[in-house]
Amino acid sequence: MPYKSFGFTDHQLMIRDTIIRLMERELPPEKIDALEKASAYPEEAFRVLAEEGWLALPYPEELGGAAATYKDMAVFIEALAYVHPGITSAYMTTVIYGGMQLARNGNEWMRNELLPQLIQGRLKMAIAMSEPSGGSDLAQINTRAVSDGNDWVLSGQKVYITNAHVADRIVVAAKTDPDAGRHGMSLLLVDTKAAGVDIRPMDSLGRRTSLPNEIFFDDVRVTGREVIGKVGDGWKLLMPGLNLERLLLAAASAGQCNKVVELARDWATEREAFGKKITEFQAIGHKFAEMQMMTETARLHTFHVADMLDAGEDPVMETAIAKTLATEYNLAVADMGMQIMGGAGYMMGPIARLYADARVGPIGGGSSEIMRNVIAKQVLTQGV
Repeated sequence: MPYKSFGFTDHQLMIRDTIIRLMERELPPEKIDALEKASAYPEEAFRVLAEEGWLALPYPEELGGAAATYKDMAVFIEALAYVHPGITSAYMTTVIYGGMQLARNGNEWMRNELLPQLIQGRLKMAIAMSEPSGGSDLAQINTRAVSDGNDWVLSGQKVYITNAHVADRIVVAAKTDPDAGRHGMSLLLVDTKAAGVDIRPMDSLGRRTSLPNEIFFDDVRVTGREVIGKVGDGWKLLMPGLNLERLLLAAASAGQCNKVVELARDWATEREAFGKKITEFQAIGHKFAEMQMMTETARLHTFHVADMLDAGEDPVMETAIAKTLATEYNLAVADMGMQIMGGAGYMMGPIARLYADARVGPIGGGSSEIMRNVIAKQVLTQGV
């Protein structure tokens, strides 16, 4: 790999190098191209990750996991995203967004029966929060779950839910007490094959191998054991996962930055204009300087935050900064990479796909605007 290791341990270097070799074998450029054109989920690559034990990475050993550190996870996700953003989304929707709720907050059935199925690659998951009326103000969701004996009856609509179309179970945020604001929200584990569940893939700009979806819930019956944690604790259960989510989104963007710089450099060093290599022109050289500065900055923030989390800190402001900078820099780096390559970059291919893939970064997982609100609140109320 052409990038520095930031003091990675031998184990972390092994994670990085193994994942890149494994995924480059399973997802060569021509296969990525075919999957993207077909908007097909990277099923074979995901299955290989399961067979090689990588789906167990973040979970505690007592649940069959590998007890990875935050930095281990950042190294892993950066390497995965370097190869293909779509497989990164496939991994995160199941292992992080869904599986971590089972591991941290699930009941005995979820932890002892469902989680082993997930680790083995036999259970795919997604998480459903955003709705047509908005996604940033989660306390105002309209999806409702009404008590019916020991069960709950779920009705409502979710939108932009990544990989719901391939998921077996979806963690759904719903209001169980409409008048209690964020304290009236619960998390329900919904079987996608249950009566009343209608999932419709959407036509996104990028991430074509991990599509977003609309989901309609029409009086879907959810049993008592399918409530994650306690009724009304949904908000409280979601908040502790935000630092990990933002760290890994930053790591993924850093990995994509690395790939864009590499692709643009390989092209530019062979391209000639006006009798010399285009890299000899200062205008092109300065673009590479800007791209590399952004890439290094994204990585520095990512691994700094990982170290803080591993030290037991709660770096809310720092994870928001890392997520915002890395995703915005990813988009800027992809844009400059396309500009360097000109018409060749604008044609559908690796750079164009990486540009489209990068565009969701400042939107998903908490928009850049929301992240700036988080950062400002931390500065103004807690100091720096």
